[in-house]
Amino acid sequence: MTVTRTLRSGAWRVVELLTTPLAPADYLDTVAPLRNAGVLRARIVAVRPETADSVTLMLRPGRGWRPHEPGQYVRLGVDVDGVRLWRAYSVTCAPGQLSVTVNAVRDGVVSNHLIRNARPGMILHLDNPAGDFTLGLPRPERALFVTAGSGITPVMGMLRSALHELGDVVVVHSAPERDAVVFGAELRGIAADGRIRLIERHTRADGRITPAELAELVPDLFERQAWACGPNEMLDELGVYWAEAGAMELLHVERFRPAVVAAGDGGKVTFARSCSVVDAAGDVPILEAGEAAGVLMPSGCRMGICFGCVLPMTEGAVRDLRDGSITTAVEGDNVLVQTCISAAAGRCLLDV
Repeated sequence: MTVTRTLRSGAWRVVELLTTPLAPADYLDTVAPLRNAGVLRARIVAVRPETADSVTLMLRPGRGWRPHEPGQYVRLGVDVDGVRLWRAYSVTCAPGQLSVTVNAVRDGVVSNHLIRNARPGMILHLDNPAGDFTLGLPRPERALFVTAGSGITPVMGMLRSALHELGDVVVVHSAPERDAVVFGAELRGIAADGRIRLIERHTRADGRITPAELAELVPDLFERQAWACGPNEMLDELGVYWAEAGAMELLHVERFRPAVVAAGDGGKVTFARSCSVVDAAGDVPILEAGEAAGVLMPSGCRMGICFGCVLPMTEGAVRDLRDGSITTAVEGDNVLVQTCISAAAGRCLLDV
């Protein structure tokens, strides 16, 4: 046994010498990219169109994957023109599987790349699931889901996972038109079976639903645990309505974009290492302003949650788009800022 182990060890050292400067594991990762638990990846096993502007990617995660809680999201790292870009997508399946549904975003580099180019066999980088937009325990006896557009994605993950554990369920979903409803056929089928009450709102014909209209459609809404996901304007209005009723503890909200409460004046943002200077508006996150100018920066959830976009600011001022607070740095400082929720509030210098 000792001789065999010695021979194996010696053979591995020979392989290491032959493959230098790469390690043998690097070659194994090339032929078996899901084997490395330290570098989490996923392989696309199927691509299913949902609407004209959305697709579902069925994924096989590699070693190191941790099952998700219904409603959570994952970050995908996608290589686009030689640049790895990370975006967050809600998981749309039950635990034990992994799928995400990608909806086209206007000028969205990653979403449009995946919708056009995703194919079975493609390898994506992956982070383990995160987020607290979940059902929790015990499951509610009466539940209300209010969604619009791609906001249906985390809710569909909940319904596919735990509908059998829920009691009285109402789903209110808005989309521009009937054919634009992601998972439309499945939602209508569940409603036809009597498992949920589905209220569809087609905004091109009927306009956006207001909280007052929602209260008419669901008279007992304040007796239900509610989950809401969609555009910030809708979520802001719902938050005010629930707060005025003294029922904020019943409302759970998931935002795909940070809510802009206060915009700064904007200014010139200098990215020191790339020697780039960008004129950034006061209501645009520095991350987006830099990307639009071709400056590559780390990113993650783009909601101010994961801190994957944090960079040092060595001089200047930024404004937090969520609450209007100002963060400043003077020459010699090294102040960390979240670029996905911070806008220029005058001139600022970032060490990137």
